[in-house]
Amino acid sequence: MRPQVVAHRGASHEKPEHTLEAYVQALDEGAGALECDVRLTADGHLVCVHDRDLRRTADHHGIVSTMHLAELDELDFASWKNPWAEMDDEAPTVDRALGRVLTLHRLLETVADYERRVEIAIETKHPTRYGGLVERRLAETLRHFGWHREGSPARVMSFSYNAMQRMRRLTPDLQLVMLVERRRAWPVLAPVIGRDWILGPGIALLEENPKLAAAMVASGHDLHVWTVNTEAQLETCLRLGVKAVITDRPAYILQLLDG
Repeated sequence: MRPQVVAHRGASHEKPEHTLEAYVQALDEGAGALECDVRLTADGHLVCVHDRDLRRTADHHGIVSTMHLAELDELDFASWKNPWAEMDDEAPTVDRALGRVLTLHRLLETVADYERRVEIAIETKHPTRYGGLVERRLAETLRHFGWHREGSPARVMSFSYNAMQRMRRLTPDLQLVMLVERRRAWPVLAPVIGRDWILGPGIALLEENPKLAAAMVASGHDLHVWTVNTEAQLETCLRLGVKAVITDRPAYILQLLDG
């Protein structure tokens, strides 16, 4: 069965991650789903940012959780990807608004308004100073769109088992993805995760631990694997029957699948 292609932080190989520009390109390339990380600002907005601080993607020493949305909105989240663009006379002109901080609400609007059904995988980042407030705010946002019910295009992911338990209580009908990064986490998680939960192991974990990969497949849980960027990695996923591949390169992975 052909796996769903999920754009990891958008088409983030070519475009600056978590920007509207990256997500629009991923949609136009044919991605079946989008993936984003969310953090809570000091004034209660969920924004699509991976790191707790802004040094890498906005060249700023601020911490996301201590800043207001208006402060984040003044920053440039795109230039780091191509710092020499302004010196290139042949570089295409890009709307600056596409490179500003992206709220989850705006991203969900983009998904809802797109011409075909698109799904979205939302990862809550932990640890954070706001703890379970992140999941509560996420549940409220999904309810606003009516996406807390069965059949929702949204699913929620986390490396935190406690976060997944909170989402199960807040949105019992929503799909949950338990992310797994380390080999030693699986024996702890295997007996306690919900039967209908999806497993989200990293591709390196599966490649380096064939017995673990076989055990995850045998567990009966669907697998959504990150971050699959090469033909060899995709072949591993196809061999294991993975249901979704999360990739920085959606167009390339789709091309491989079509080929």
